Amino acid sequence: MQHELTTDSRTTLFAEVLLPVPVPKLFTYRVPFEWNDIARIGQRVIVQFGDRRILTGIMVSLHENPPSEYEAKYILEILDEEAIVSAQQLTFYNWIANYYLCAPGEVLNAGLPSGLKLSSESMVQLHPAFDWETTLFDFSEKETMVLKHLASGAMKYTDIAALLGIKSIYSILKSLAGKESIILFEEVKEKYKPKKEKYVRLRAAYTNHKTLEDLFTELSTKPKQEAILLKYLQDVPVLHDSAANKAGTRKSILSTAEFSTSALNTLIKNGVLEEFEIIVSRFDLPTETEIPDVTLSEDQLQAQQAILKELETHSTVLFHGITGSGKTEIYVNLIKKALESGTQVLYLLPEIALTTQIVQRLRKIFGDKMGVYHSRFSDNERVEVWNGVLNGHFKFVVGVRSAVFLPFDNLGLIIVDEEHDTSYKQQEPAPRYHARDAALMMAHLHHAKIILGSATPSVESYHLAKSGKYGYVQLSKRYGDAHLPQIVLADVMAERKRKSMKGEFTGILLKGIESSLKEKEQVIIFQNRRGYSPILHCEDCGWIPKCINCAVSLTYHQYKHALVCHYCGYKEPMPGSCPTCSSTRLHTPGYGTEKLEEELKLHFPEAHIQRMDLETTRSKTGYETIIEQFEQGDTDILVGTQMVTKGLDFDKVSLVGVFNADRMLHFPDFRSYERAFQLLTQVSGRAGRREKVGKVVIQTSRPDHPVIQHVVQHRMDEFYQQEIDDRRNHLYPPFSRLIELTLKHIDKKTVQEAIAQLHQLIVQEIKGIRVLGPGEPMVSRIRNQYLMNMLIKIPRDSGNLSQIKATLSQLAGKIQAEKEFRSLRIIMDVDPV
Repeated sequence: MQHELTTDSRTTLFAEVLLPVPVPKLFTYRVPFEWNDIARIGQRVIVQFGDRRILTGIMVSLHENPPSEYEAKYILEILDEEAIVSAQQLTFYNWIANYYLCAPGEVLNAGLPSGLKLSSESMVQLHPAFDWETTLFDFSEKETMVLKHLASGAMKYTDIAALLGIKSIYSILKSLAGKESIILFEEVKEKYKPKKEKYVRLRAAYTNHKTLEDLFTELSTKPKQEAILLKYLQDVPVLHDSAANKAGTRKSILSTAEFSTSALNTLIKNGVLEEFEIIVSRFDLPTETEIPDVTLSEDQLQAQQAILKELETHSTVLFHGITGSGKTEIYVNLIKKALESGTQVLYLLPEIALTTQIVQRLRKIFGDKMGVYHSRFSDNERVEVWNGVLNGHFKFVVGVRSAVFLPFDNLGLIIVDEEHDTSYKQQEPAPRYHARDAALMMAHLHHAKIILGSATPSVESYHLAKSGKYGYVQLSKRYGDAHLPQIVLADVMAERKRKSMKGEFTGILLKGIESSLKEKEQVIIFQNRRGYSPILHCEDCGWIPKCINCAVSLTYHQYKHALVCHYCGYKEPMPGSCPTCSSTRLHTPGYGTEKLEEELKLHFPEAHIQRMDLETTRSKTGYETIIEQFEQGDTDILVGTQMVTKGLDFDKVSLVGVFNADRMLHFPDFRSYERAFQLLTQVSGRAGRREKVGKVVIQTSRPDHPVIQHVVQHRMDEFYQQEIDDRRNHLYPPFSRLIELTLKHIDKKTVQEAIAQLHQLIVQEIKGIRVLGPGEPMVSRIRNQYLMNMLIKIPRDSGNLSQIKATLSQLAGKIQAEKEFRSLRIIMDVDPV
């Protein structure tokens, strides 16, 4: 709206804009006078950033103070009528930036779906309806030049700027778009395109008895057209309900094999039927008007009542339910109660492998009230869920870690399922947030309740619950008549001595698989390593292929017939002979999931064997297809990495085999025992989920190892107490907070000098902490960059965590300000996992 005031008396507004760039500050832009009345905090705006880039940002404040150090550029466009990011979200973004030591712009980049972010990396093309002869608009010289060049094809935003010889072409493009002569992708036209479906309806002229009778008389010699019209009238009560005809029916219903497509198009062309489009949901969710009750067992009911009681005095409750105890059914009842009270619900799952099966179950209960949000969805699908939460359509969302950024405004309950899972932690790029901990902050901001659920809680959550900071509810009985599985240890060393091993399979495991297949039951084999074999080596000279970019050996992938680096993606073809000594005796020791699958096919040629790992589940529906085939009994043996340990529920699985437990136990990490205990317990939980007692075979050369004994005897409390005592003695979480510093540079000497200087500064400036390192990580070079690490332990009772983080950031900035270290990268990972 134009202000009817003199230029001198008009208010000049400035906006602080948060941009998706890794710079730890906001940027001030000037609001054009005519937008003073429509500018709102939380709206998206298009701005020029630097000389060349056009970016989308969020207005986080409005004021009348011009910047002192530079002249503010004008906002080019306001994209929204109302705010799409709330004040609560902006507070949440700031908390993540401060806690995880990153720029607020990096949080925005992670939080806002890319379909809502527009940039100068765009294409411009002529509008399909533009015609020089019929246009009513006049064009300037520069506009005419652009249109003539676009006649040859679409052009990049930057190419048009070069053509015109000017830096900012936004006003020209906006003018051309206003004259309906061009389409700008990502700039004025949004990336997000709603999904549309074609519908048809009967023209209004034919919606009374007389005209409809005349129409049938006219079509009496055209049986194909007549059949389509009859089908339409069967589905749509035209004469009794004008609204029904206005809504029409899907064109696809009249385009099936029994009807003629050309006859349908003729009816549309002749004006009998009218074609139109409507926006539809991308998610095939059934509509459910009433949420059905879920019948709980006596134990489940007691657990539910205990959770509700604990929530009266605690905002956070740890729900410790063993595998197969029916935690999901309790969640459903709690979600239903929250929705009935009028609040929103967020149900977090660690990764897509879990969402597939659980979403199918929840979909039948909650129908189109539920949104699903994860990274395998397209930009358009993620934007649709975002908008669905914003406009109140989705009161309940199931999602992976990025769902914490959705625009909830009335959140009442958050459920973090499998809260111990490391997949909740973002690794690259920043922000390196942990979704469980971020959810705790979300609950605080919204005054919501949060339930952390797991059969094997993290040591940190267990300690906080036992010390009274969280509520604690335990469910130690499986649902129905299901019993905990029988766990059998297969001693690899003893079987080697008896020569009863077949390859890397113990006789106990092979007999167990054979017995299950005879009974028409299913088997899961767990091996936490993907690929065919971890390494390839020459038996004559010992040559092992290494990545040219990273300090690691290459992994052989049989289906690609290639050697692949799992760190940078580098790959090379499998050699026919050793490049060092020309020997053809190339051996692949060790077992990845691919090699396991091949070996099992040799042992059990009649069985249908499927593999579930990162390679076989890359597509959006990869998980769903594998899980569906296994559920339907089409797959006899499922071989997988840790994906198979996570919350999947299959009726016919009677045997679970753990191929190599030793590798988990001897990983150089203070959490290795915790992870091994969790993985072994979780994968064991896949067996015997119904009346029949399942069996778990764990292959190990250390059957007497304390962790394995804790798993076998289901001694959960004893294991946790031992871990807590060890961590207290060595000052590891939950008795300290950790910050890992990683320095990266293409020159090894530069990294070594920089980390030595940084270490010295930290020891001098920050008191009351412990510093481990500096040293080289296990993989000391990735993507041609050398790495060095330092681990900082901050005691929980230090009380000055924020000050320590601020000092660390200052010291890192001081190092990077030195000339020789300007191209050095310093990564600060708070609460690494």
